[in-house]
Amino acid sequence: MYSKHFPHKRYRITQEFIDKHLKRSEKILDLGVDNPLSKRLRENGFIVHNTQGEDLDFNRDVLHDDNYDVVTAFEILEHLLNPFTLLSEIKAPKLLISVPLRLWFAKAYQSKTDERDRHFHEFEPWQLRWLLEKTGWRIIDEVQFTNPVNKIGLRPLLRRFTPRYILIYAQKT
Repeated sequence: MYSKHFPHKRYRITQEFIDKHLKRSEKILDLGVDNPLSKRLRENGFIVHNTQGEDLDFNRDVLHDDNYDVVTAFEILEHLLNPFTLLSEIKAPKLLISVPLRLWFAKAYQSKTDERDRHFHEFEPWQLRWLLEKTGWRIIDEVQFTNPVNKIGLRPLLRRFTPRYILIYAQKT
């Protein structure tokens, strides 16, 4: 199927999840600028259009286009101040998202060099499920997975066993 040599474990798991739930004929709007995952999806026959870097807290016009079958948001919601409004305004009937989970042993991510690369939210699974339900989405499938790091210490050891990401496929109710 796909090479096991993805740059990141999450890309491989995400690709397998997409293959399970989406058809290559479906038109995808990927929230976020063009990235290695969206490029890989296009290389594998998916029709993917990316947003252009607009601040989705203020400018959600792209979500009002009903020409898309699916909206994907891979590690996007945690950067938004208001993911509720964004999720409520999506016109596409299908949604596939992933977010980092809140870890009890680590603080929320905050880049020291890029003020846009910070997590306003890190969800517990129940919080994300509830947010999706309140914004009109029915969860069809989900997977949680770890993100081990090649470092020594207690936190790196905990990352081998504690899920770091959740990936959800949902449909409009």
